[in-house]
Amino acid sequence: MRLTFYKYQGTGNDFIMIDNRSGQFRPEEKRIASMCRRRTGIGADGLILLEDHPGYDFAMRYFNADGGESTMCGNGGRCVIAFARALGVCGDRPRFLAIDGEHAGEIHGDSIKLKMKDVNEIRDTEGGYFLDTGSPHYVLFREDVQQTDVFSEGRKLRYSDLFAPGGTNVNFVQVLEPRTIFNRTYERGVEDETLSCGTGSIAAALVHAHIRQNVSSPVTVRTRGGTLKVWFSRGDDPLYSEIMLEGPATAVYEGTLEIS
Repeated sequence: MRLTFYKYQGTGNDFIMIDNRSGQFRPEEKRIASMCRRRTGIGADGLILLEDHPGYDFAMRYFNADGGESTMCGNGGRCVIAFARALGVCGDRPRFLAIDGEHAGEIHGDSIKLKMKDVNEIRDTEGGYFLDTGSPHYVLFREDVQQTDVFSEGRKLRYSDLFAPGGTNVNFVQVLEPRTIFNRTYERGVEDETLSCGTGSIAAALVHAHIRQNVSSPVTVRTRGGTLKVWFSRGDDPLYSEIMLEGPATAVYEGTLEIS
């Protein structure tokens, strides 16, 4: 079978996109891992299927680079909105369904805003902070993130008994200004540092605002792949709501692949 695929990236987080409204592509773990493998495959941090769903513009299914279906991906969600718009599936304010529920988006030229799930708890854990922003994240603050060995330290924490059995993503954050931070993320499933992580950027921004109560929305998050903004409203229940992730999402190229 000859498969048409597309590559999109959001602040360096890159994804293989497949229009699977026909249901023709069967998401098999080994196949996806092979496609995402750099140098010998297409190469990507993950693969996203755009599928039909009644009551929504589309549904999103996200698979990590290791081939396993995963939790929500913020940058991937922004990229799938851009992809859906290019396909003519949605307008400038799409609604779609992902593994963690309903999401809404806003397209403003080259910038895309994605509404994320509410955050009900931020837990102080072993010198860092743990929360779920659609995916589980552990956040630690450092004085100089550039000097941090993100791969080694992140991998150790990702597999720590503290987060068993599913593990966690790990973020290393440096405060640059009261409303600006720098974030580097070790992503589970990719099992390496990525140039950017959407749900990780949200986690880092919310923890920053949470422990420094005078920080207002939005928080600018700089990553190795580019800059994102995180918007939010404070409350009691939920703790944070109206969370929006804003940044660019760009089509890189399209191609075809022969798969058995």
